[in-house]
Amino acid sequence: MMTILARLGCIYGWGESQVAKLAPLLALAARLYVARAFFLSGLTKIRDWDTTLLLFTEEYHVPILAPAVAAPLATAGELVLPVLLVLGLFGRFAAAGLFVVNIVAVISYPDLGAAEIKDHVLWGVMLVYLVVHGCGAWSLDRFWQRRYTK
Repeated sequence: MMTILARLGCIYGWGESQVAKLAPLLALAARLYVARAFFLSGLTKIRDWDTTLLLFTEEYHVPILAPAVAAPLATAGELVLPVLLVLGLFGRFAAAGLFVVNIVAVISYPDLGAAEIKDHVLWGVMLVYLVVHGCGAWSLDRFWQRRYTK
């Protein structure tokens, strides 16, 4: 006869296995959520390049890089890395790159309000999760691993 602790252990184990099945969905949701924010920011920058250059010259104070270098790098990062992240292709690299873009954005723009800081913290946490855990089972990285690393 099974003891109460053994039954609780079985129930807990079953619950764990059910929740673990949600991991690919959570990773995909995080990838889509973060990628959307950065990609839309990149689109905004590319729509009016003169304004983007002006903002990087007058408003954003990117450390070390000149505005003429920082603007195209930030824009390219915000347009390319989210696509890689959504696809889950070189996902850890994309998440790490966006984490750097996120940190530089917070450092470079001192007039961020509390709500904007919370957004950046949320994105940062999601990106760290993706760097540590990868993009999950529903990614091209995982497909590639299964296919070519047997």
